[in-house]
Amino acid sequence: MQFFGGSEISPSPPAPTASGNNAHMLYVFNRNGVCLLYREWNRPLKTLSSQQDHKLMFGLLFSLKSLTAKMDPTSVDKGNLGVPQLPGQGCSFHSFRTNTYKLSFMESPSGIKIILVTHPRTGDLRDSLKYIYNLYVEYVVKNPLYSPGTPIRCELFNKALDQYVRGLG
Repeated sequence: MQFFGGSEISPSPPAPTASGNNAHMLYVFNRNGVCLLYREWNRPLKTLSSQQDHKLMFGLLFSLKSLTAKMDPTSVDKGNLGVPQLPGQGCSFHSFRTNTYKLSFMESPSGIKIILVTHPRTGDLRDSLKYIYNLYVEYVVKNPLYSPGTPIRCELFNKALDQYVRGLG
């Protein structure tokens, strides 16, 4: 079964880009900015409460999406800065890097936003984010006990996610 421009979930997910676990954090937001899932693996320092952290991350995404759409050199209709765009509309960003981390981002057609924060030398993670989205569809969306818009509490999804993310480079 194919969900997001890729192939079925299979025993062979996208190959890690290097050895070791370089993933720090993962966020999953719905289209309304509600954090459905937050996971940490290698976060050396916590400075904010989880609620502040989630608001800050969603605000960063909202601002970056607005900025990239406004600066799109191929679009004549720039719209207003800060006005939300539909998924796939206009110019978008996939990642940015600082000296201490790399943030990789993917938004599904339904507005689910997946953010993975990793080591700054981690390679392109677009295929990995699509694979994580496919895990989300298989284990969460198809789960009859899951209510859309509520925090994700699915042990099988968490186990599959942990196993995959620990292998990312």
